[in-house]
Amino acid sequence: MTVRTRFAPSPTGLLHIGGARTALFNYLFSRHHGGQFLLRIEDTDRARSTDQAVQVILDGLAWLGLTPDEPPLFQSTRAARHAEVAHALLAAGRAYRCYASAEELRLMREQALKEGRPPRYDGRWRDRDPAEAPAGVAPAIRLKAPRDGETVVEDLVQGSVRVANAELDDMIILRSDGTPTYLHAVVVDDHDMAITHVIRGDDHLTNTFRQVQIYQAMGWEMPRFAHIPLIHGADGAKLSKRHGAVSVLEFREQGFLPEAVCNYLLRLGWGHGDAEILSREEAIRLFDLDGVGRGAARMDYAKLTHLNAVWLRAADDARLAEEVMARLAGKPGLVSDDVARARIQTLMPALKERARTLVELAESAAFLARTPPLPMNEKAQALLDAPGARAMLGDLAQTLAAAAFTPAALHDALRGFAEAHGKKLGEVAQPLRAALTGATTSPPIDATLAALGREETLARLTAVLG
Repeated sequence: MTVRTRFAPSPTGLLHIGGARTALFNYLFSRHHGGQFLLRIEDTDRARSTDQAVQVILDGLAWLGLTPDEPPLFQSTRAARHAEVAHALLAAGRAYRCYASAEELRLMREQALKEGRPPRYDGRWRDRDPAEAPAGVAPAIRLKAPRDGETVVEDLVQGSVRVANAELDDMIILRSDGTPTYLHAVVVDDHDMAITHVIRGDDHLTNTFRQVQIYQAMGWEMPRFAHIPLIHGADGAKLSKRHGAVSVLEFREQGFLPEAVCNYLLRLGWGHGDAEILSREEAIRLFDLDGVGRGAARMDYAKLTHLNAVWLRAADDARLAEEVMARLAGKPGLVSDDVARARIQTLMPALKERARTLVELAESAAFLARTPPLPMNEKAQALLDAPGARAMLGDLAQTLAAAAFTPAALHDALRGFAEAHGKKLGEVAQPLRAALTGATTSPPIDATLAALGREETLARLTAVLG
């Protein structure tokens, strides 16, 4: 048997971080077992489904590196097949036509609630002679669900879960306008796609009991089910906007790397010993459903940020330079040319040691893309305005003009200058840093000088010397 999993989002909004984790678990499970990962866009709600939302889903999955093995299947293209199966159930006596009106259904619900019962369809057309059907009324098709016994799901995460069939009514599988219901369409699609494992949020567990009955009525082999707990905020409430970013592309905009987000989501509800930092290859090797917990996971943005810093330090410098250039592009006072890119890449080993996100990295690298005169923050300006600071920088410019522009040589030149002038190295480095960056913090001054190069260094010093 080839393992086949699927991620089946509805394109009615953003790709939520919980959906991204579901996609990741499906992807890793299929890869771990040498199988296939598929994507189905459940766009049957045509009023709310949009092309833009579809693209957001595709962009989010692509950013996370969760590429399906086949082109996406759009559920809306399969309405004829869904109707075909509904009529097959009707012909086999496993379903029936229901002529109950909207008014009858409303009164049925109100009566049940008044009597303290769950509002369920009472089966009034289940065994009724169709000859009694009212004229001119288009019927819905309902599944003739078993009334005795239990429906049992042997869930790969939740264990054995069961419900009394008396608690389930005869659900509609085809509406009176001929359109399929969600629960019916999902079963038909999963069967036709040869899905072997349905891995989804545990908020779908009640749907599964009804879907199992469709499989049984059709005599189809059922997939294995695995219902994973939802993600909550740090306060234990359902994750929402007030907890911070909840959509995948928001995390991208906030400067998180996709490998860090995937690493974090993997550990959010799944564990393997003390393993924390896991590459995609390691995740595929280790992931299986027996490591998924049953309790709701809590989103911890501080931990995600820490993980992101770890992945930033390990990331390729050229890649990070491109990411930074993209974030700086178009900002006033900054140039986006090969010179700026080269400076940023040269200094990247030092820049990325201090950053936690790409946003912070871009902010710290921005001075490398400026042209003199640089804007100065208040502390930098105070350093430059200190008595003797500019005179010292004028003398230092002469020393730097004659120095070799490598970090080691520059370090020696600065130390020699400080000793010759009876100063500590910091007393020289801090005003120099202010002149070169417009701030009082930067990577080591020798590395910063080397990244800027002799010509730019002297130009920036000249600008502050007036």
